[in-house]
Amino acid sequence: MVSQWENFLQNLGEWHGSFTQLSPRGEVLQDTPSIISLEGLNDNKTVRLKLRRFSPNPSGVGEPEVSELVREYQGLGRDILFFENGAFSQGTIQLAPYSQCGAEFGFIYNYRRLRFVQLYNIDGNLSKLTLIREKQLDKNVPERPPLTVEDLLGEWEGEAVTIYPDYRHPDSYSTNLQLHLDGADHLVNKITFGSNGTVISSSARIDGSVLHFNESDSPVQVVLLPDGGSCTLPVKADFRKPIFFEVGWLVEPDLRFRMIRSYNDRGEWVSLTLVTERKVSH
Repeated sequence: MVSQWENFLQNLGEWHGSFTQLSPRGEVLQDTPSIISLEGLNDNKTVRLKLRRFSPNPSGVGEPEVSELVREYQGLGRDILFFENGAFSQGTIQLAPYSQCGAEFGFIYNYRRLRFVQLYNIDGNLSKLTLIREKQLDKNVPERPPLTVEDLLGEWEGEAVTIYPDYRHPDSYSTNLQLHLDGADHLVNKITFGSNGTVISSSARIDGSVLHFNESDSPVQVVLLPDGGSCTLPVKADFRKPIFFEVGWLVEPDLRFRMIRSYNDRGEWVSLTLVTERKVSH
């Protein structure tokens, strides 16, 4: 199995993009241009991260203000896991009452990266959403259009890989996702996965770019984002129940990635799953 460090190295390069603050409905509140470079040193035994963000000058004129962060890594923390294609998630290891929690997700495809950060406050309410869209300048690969419900409709067949914080052997299994409309304002979701063919069905009310899944006692909403992105947000982070955070990225009309960070009913981070799925019918 490829090492976590080698997976991390898939992210090397200089990435130009922006940090976009979003409302809970996915509306853009603020956009801050950024450049992040990940440089391998000492035969890639060390990685230097340099992040520059360019905020507007408070006076409204002149050069933007530049904030800079520089870090060097020779190993990885217990709060982060990488897949072989460079996709990753970093976040809270142990959820607990009266403490902040959250997670970052990152994908790489065709010289672009999409990263997403979701944070919850000490009351378990959503406090901050940040979408980070990045590209390698010399490749000039265009951004994807904003995700729509129509993009998702149809049947998707996928392969899932689940990795674990204790580095035990990964699990792999097939998935099948079917999405169709029930009337004009409801989306029906049926997913089949695992060796025993577990089936989960649910329905969402479509509210513009937000899908409200309110049928369970742990309601979630899916927010459709720019650049083909989506995020699944628990309406309330209740640490006494199993909980998950999920981010998706539609990179081609018929190719989508989803990543799920899962916690058990004791608030312990237990797994990270990457699903690579292709649309097989509309």
